[in-house]
Amino acid sequence: MARAIVTTLEEKKGENILLVDIHEIASFTDYFIICNGTSDRMLDALAREAIETAEELTDKHYKVEGRASDGWLLVDLGDIIVHLFSPDQREYYGLEQLWENGKTLIKMQ
Repeated sequence: MARAIVTTLEEKKGENILLVDIHEIASFTDYFIICNGTSDRMLDALAREAIETAEELTDKHYKVEGRASDGWLLVDLGDIIVHLFSPDQREYYGLEQLWENGKTLIKMQ
């Protein structure tokens, strides 16, 4: 499912997409997907598309945490957490550095 979501984000013009396997260093999830959006509208659209992809692959319903206007949306899919950032907020929070011990599976510019 993580790769399907990455593909969806790429198709919807998400930028700087990163898929990190953190299952060996975190107990709350297996994967992080980190992606940039260039506007509030784009962040909302990326979140909506990630949820639609996940719901097509499972019988579960998901929701978004946060507001696009704050520059960070989080979609908790259980084993996968999708972080959607404005470029400034992504740089500010530096999740890549916090979870650098994870294994990078996909990195798309």
